[in-house]
Amino acid sequence: MKKSYSRYSAKDSLIWLMLRPWIFIPRILYILLTFIFLFLRILFQGNSKNKNVQKSLSKYLFDVITDLGPCFIKLGQALSTRPDLVRQDWLTELTNLQDNLPAFDHKIALKIVEEELGAPVNELFDEFPDSPIASASLGQVYKAKINNTYLAVKVQRPNLYFLIRRDVVILRFLGTLFSPFLPLNIGVGIGEIIDEFGKALFDEIDYQKEAENALRFAYLFKENPNIFIPKLEKQFSSKRLITTSWIDGVKLRDRALLEENNLIPSSFIKTCVISGLQQLFEFGYFHADPHPGNMFALKGGNADCGNLAYVDFGMMDTITNSDRITLIKAIVHIINEEYYLLAEDFQKLGFLTKEQDLQKLVEPLKEVLGGSLGAEVGNFNLKNVTDKFSKLMYSYPFRVPSRFALIIRAVVSQEGLALRLDPEFKILKIAYPYIAKKLLTDNSEEILDILLEVVFDNKGRIQIEKVESLLNILFKDSENINSDLIPVANAGLKLFVSKKGSDVRKNLLLSLIKDEKLEFTDAKKLLALIRDTFSPLNIAKSAVQNIISTV
Repeated sequence: MKKSYSRYSAKDSLIWLMLRPWIFIPRILYILLTFIFLFLRILFQGNSKNKNVQKSLSKYLFDVITDLGPCFIKLGQALSTRPDLVRQDWLTELTNLQDNLPAFDHKIALKIVEEELGAPVNELFDEFPDSPIASASLGQVYKAKINNTYLAVKVQRPNLYFLIRRDVVILRFLGTLFSPFLPLNIGVGIGEIIDEFGKALFDEIDYQKEAENALRFAYLFKENPNIFIPKLEKQFSSKRLITTSWIDGVKLRDRALLEENNLIPSSFIKTCVISGLQQLFEFGYFHADPHPGNMFALKGGNADCGNLAYVDFGMMDTITNSDRITLIKAIVHIINEEYYLLAEDFQKLGFLTKEQDLQKLVEPLKEVLGGSLGAEVGNFNLKNVTDKFSKLMYSYPFRVPSRFALIIRAVVSQEGLALRLDPEFKILKIAYPYIAKKLLTDNSEEILDILLEVVFDNKGRIQIEKVESLLNILFKDSENINSDLIPVANAGLKLFVSKKGSDVRKNLLLSLIKDEKLEFTDAKKLLALIRDTFSPLNIAKSAVQNIISTV
């Protein structure tokens, strides 16, 4: 009989476990003792300069996480993407949590395949190996063959529903119990955040749900030549089994490995970050588990944007249109150093209560974000800001809304992945130009409203400095000029003459009137800025570059 999973419910799961003290009490004691022993060992050996001691400690850390099971392995995977948080010798060992875990019994895997598909593997496939090629937290992958085509067959680990349900309840209990002592003021939201984690894990063990996610993700990226999604094989997929086309690529876990295969690491960083931004700010649907074991570098592409394959679509999430637009506004307000408006954005997103006096947060936000940006956007470092923001959250009534738990996990994991490939990587060096281009080329009503906020102040006057800043972010180097100039020029012209552009035209005309007189100073500055940016020489460069890129 095929296993049927219910959706995660914190209340029902807590009642279920409390009614089984013979399960709850031994497990919570085991987890507490395990972490006490781990903490003591790190306390006494963590600062040792002896390589053998550190190697032994990193192996012990891996064994502890592996032994605690799927929930803790998922948390360890998040740590394995952060070279800025975890020392390198430990990181090397933790990387094995992504797809190099101990496999479960092969005979059990064969039995699951037969139960799910109704026939033994030798009747279903031309070739099926005797051992998995990779083993992860929730399942293990076999490289099977049918009709001269290789397939990736992922078989779910046994007893997952019970293990995850038990440990998510215990994590929630411990998190709520110890939250007052944590060095981060996430307040009552910690239980809700763990609930989001639980819901995501329950979805992840439903491979039929993952199959639907894979199809949706492939549809969203169908026009992107740099993103590849493996083809789902529905006839070989079920609740505990998912089969896709085989990906022949290099995992994004090591710069040297990419270079050995004549692949350019920076090109995959850009594709990875841009695709992540598209998921958040265009699709509103994103891959919430972008660790190196789930992303492959493929041959092809170019030095600017490499070809990238995503796999494993179990942990996905959505962001509402309202949150998506507010996040874009928040980034624009950071660019423009408008910290009161940024505080309003945090309030709207739920990081601050409606009763909070936002004026009191202006200077702290300026201290955290203003100094980090500096004169050069590319110098922004998310880790530095995160450290400062942690202190800010501890001193002020910030809290993390539960719906942002997976978004934060995805962004932090993605930056960590990029830092593994390039320790000098700065995420906003790519993110800011993307946002600038979106403002200048997306003619949706919501984005147009944000653009009007940038171009005109609340009195309808042109804000030349902010327009110049926006254009500089996008066109400050020849590479961006070549690729983006013509699309931006075309979008701007279409907007200006369109029905949607009526507000732009009206505000431009009103900006010429000051004290009941015509004043052309700002208009002349704006025309000069446009003339310099979209000069015939720059247009010619862009045209040539676009022709070359299509050859």
